[in-house]
Amino acid sequence: MEHRKIKIGLIQLSVTEDTGDNLKRAVLLAEQAAHDGAEIICLPELFRTPYFPQYERKDVSALAEPIDGESVNAFLSFTGKYQVTAIVPIFELGPGGRFFNTAIVLHDGALLKPPYRKVHIPHDPLFFEKNYFSAGTGYAVYSTPIIRFGVLICYDQWFPEAARALTLLGAEIIFYPTAIGWIYGERESSEGDWRDAWETVQRGHAIANGVHVAAVNRAGTEGDLVFWGSSFVTDAFGKVTARAGETEQVLLAEIDPAMNTRVREGWGFLRNRRPDTYHILTGRE
Repeated sequence: MEHRKIKIGLIQLSVTEDTGDNLKRAVLLAEQAAHDGAEIICLPELFRTPYFPQYERKDVSALAEPIDGESVNAFLSFTGKYQVTAIVPIFELGPGGRFFNTAIVLHDGALLKPPYRKVHIPHDPLFFEKNYFSAGTGYAVYSTPIIRFGVLICYDQWFPEAARALTLLGAEIIFYPTAIGWIYGERESSEGDWRDAWETVQRGHAIANGVHVAAVNRAGTEGDLVFWGSSFVTDAFGKVTARAGETEQVLLAEIDPAMNTRVREGWGFLRNRRPDTYHILTGRE
């Protein structure tokens, strides 16, 4: 079985109020990753803006940008120069003036369509995203000469159906750009360790689907949130092969998509599925 090691780079960024500086630093860190051999580079959720959904209602329309805006154009130039792939999450001003939490995929100076618009939108204290974003309506897998991959965004990572959908569409690795952390001064909750739960559920997606998973979080303190960083990569058996600390950094990792086939053949989870029994998942009789 062919082994084709692919190097990925996760940009664990600390975000400030200066959107121009955020973009500049993101490009510089992405260039560092490319110089170190990364072929696919992923930025964290809403990498260019502060995490404004922690405030229940705030006018942030000036922060939104279209798909052909400054952030995407900067990374179009970057991917063309270095002949790499980049996943660029933005606060999108979309069709009809609606706002979306969106990931744009760029390869070798070109835009890969469609954009992925976050499907599952949270609405909890400090994560009031339904006040800001319309929900996306579907999933997509992107093909490059070296790999097929999918993108989900942050809260999507808690839903096994989304990971399974991308797997069935042919994804070999799922990227999760993320913005998640503790409430300031409260690293422990009554439920337990949220960071451990966050990593565990995504390792579970890797195991259940026989896919690699890469989660890239932001770092630093913004308002009442302390983003815990801890970006990580897991192989198709759920083993964490690379993990970042809590501060800004570039996390590099090698993945072997051929491992997916070996794991799937061993466990048989996909070939032994029973879709005929799953009608309850869609509410259909």
